[in-house]
Amino acid sequence: MAYRLGVDVGGTFTDLLLIDEDTGATFRAKVPTTPANQAAAVLDGIGRVCAIAGIEPSALTELMHGTTVATNAVLEGKGARVGLITTEGYRQILQVARSYVPGGLAGWIIWPKPEPLAALEDTAEVRERIGARGEVVRELDEASAREALHHLKRRAVEAITVSLINAYANPAHERRVREIAIEQAAEVPVSISSEILPEMREYERTMTTVANSYVRPTVARYLSSLRSELEARGTGALLKLLRSDGGLMSFEAAEEAPVNMLLSGPAGGVAGALSVARQAGFDNLLTLDMGGTSTDVCLIERGEPRVRRDTMVGNVAVRVSSLDVRSVGAGGGSIVKVPTLTRALRVGPESAGAEPGPAAYGRGGTEPTVTDANVVLGYLPADLLGGEMKLDRQAAHDAVKKIAVALGIGLMEAAAGIIGVVNEHMFGALRLVSVEQGYDPRGFALVAFGGAGPLHANALGALLGCWPVIVPASPGVLCAYGDATTRLRNEAACTFIRRFSATSAGEIAETLGTLGETAAAALDAEGVPPSARSTVYQADVRYHGQGFEVPVAVDVAGLRQSGIEPVSGAFDEIHRRLFAFNLDVEHEFVNLRAIVQENSRELRPARLAEGGPGPGAALKGDTPIWVQGRTLQAKLYDRAKLLAHNVLEGPAVVSEMDSTTLIAPGHFGEVDVFGNILIRPRQ
Repeated sequence: MAYRLGVDVGGTFTDLLLIDEDTGATFRAKVPTTPANQAAAVLDGIGRVCAIAGIEPSALTELMHGTTVATNAVLEGKGARVGLITTEGYRQILQVARSYVPGGLAGWIIWPKPEPLAALEDTAEVRERIGARGEVVRELDEASAREALHHLKRRAVEAITVSLINAYANPAHERRVREIAIEQAAEVPVSISSEILPEMREYERTMTTVANSYVRPTVARYLSSLRSELEARGTGALLKLLRSDGGLMSFEAAEEAPVNMLLSGPAGGVAGALSVARQAGFDNLLTLDMGGTSTDVCLIERGEPRVRRDTMVGNVAVRVSSLDVRSVGAGGGSIVKVPTLTRALRVGPESAGAEPGPAAYGRGGTEPTVTDANVVLGYLPADLLGGEMKLDRQAAHDAVKKIAVALGIGLMEAAAGIIGVVNEHMFGALRLVSVEQGYDPRGFALVAFGGAGPLHANALGALLGCWPVIVPASPGVLCAYGDATTRLRNEAACTFIRRFSATSAGEIAETLGTLGETAAAALDAEGVPPSARSTVYQADVRYHGQGFEVPVAVDVAGLRQSGIEPVSGAFDEIHRRLFAFNLDVEHEFVNLRAIVQENSRELRPARLAEGGPGPGAALKGDTPIWVQGRTLQAKLYDRAKLLAHNVLEGPAVVSEMDSTTLIAPGHFGEVDVFGNILIRPRQ
């Protein structure tokens, strides 16, 4: 028997989904996250889900884990003290940074510049110089390197970054400095920029490598602790972590390059949403993952999630591949306030989290949250997690009453206002990945998941014109399902600055082929045969003279047949969609990239028993809800008893172990053969 386990750690709950690969049966568990030590919740959840499945933890064969350990280290400012070694004359590279200030007009007046992750006092220089083409202009002065390392050791740094000028073109000096660092301080991890980001642009390369060093000790401690605890429980499963780009990496690779998992958490949800949407027959999707702390959204076009090269976590911008996921501080636990100065309702970004949680959870929370508003409006049942968590309705009413008094309105109007504001927050995030990227959301289905997503999905579908709204089976643990079905992935890149007229299709194809072999080495080490993987290629292209570039898919076989012109045409098409114009200027390559990934690991989905339109077998009764300014009686359904082709007329509330779905008046939900609820408006 083979058992694959997906584990997703969120801000409020840790979700687990266990898959029996022989039968396709799934088992799920949901436990409160332990912010002080995420491993505690993971281990508790593993014990629970294995007990539900009737197996021992030692029976697990694979464990795929999405975690926010690296993300939280950056957001909370709790990373390592980083020492930085640069080329002589470039000590202030992080302080100079880029002349970009976020915000609107006059934002520079009030914008507090964030402190670099490596302090100037913890930055040292070495005498050396590599030219832009990789030639050695000045040999490395090893004495200066030893002096720099001695200085950093006196400063008690916990991790070291080596980022020398033009090291992407020739890494020899960086590698030698690392060797010296290991000789002098073997206990301190060293990251070199030519391995973390072998591309031009010195600030971005340095910043990304420093970020890697900043989270590296924290991630290493977490993974080491988790691995040890699993081994102590007899779990010999293959351990993998989710990368920001939606692929998998080994624990060992994650310890070396944790910057690649800064957005590990949201990536699992995108993978899971894509899997269930394919079953339902849709490949143009907007995803909505609403948890207890935040909401993550992403756009998927023709079955491929959009990937971006710049990732932002808090005030830290790094240049690594990640799914184009946008997050807003709008979750079930988002705290609601009415500031004295503005008297305007504010929802989030501060969250009640797992401890103490919303007032309705009965764990000591008193601040009003989105979950409390949903309880007041009648959208949530009396208990959650299959009866394990009883909701305190009176506490929820008392919390939301504070908002009603502050605004001078009724309790129900205040609760409805909270839901309206949080929906607008999520609507704005969905516009960022659709309308502002040149896509019409009306041509996409909306996949809603996370513990709170299905409660708000119908309203967001109406705001966007996205139909159908797809609520998958077990939406609260879909991120864990995505983790369990994700593929191993690795990439290799290099800077390749050439005008199209100064290179040839043959040179491009040869360079991409070499990169493909480099990227494939990681999958070779994991025992993935060539027949079980695929390779795709990209080129970052710009108009000559531009300061930014756009990634374009490249067909190597097509290069040899048709030359470079198809790449030019593809770039023009993308540029026009993004910016509404093209330039009559020669095109230029900037970077080349090869991405090698394991073939699809999707499992045979379970199918529901056939039923007619009438969902009577699942009906539990009626429940009053406040909607559209009045109280209506909604049908209350048990999702576990729904059958294929059942039709649920709104208003309706569908409850299950890990989530609750709201179907609004004037809409209906149809259950497909895989258990997805497809919500559409009644015409």
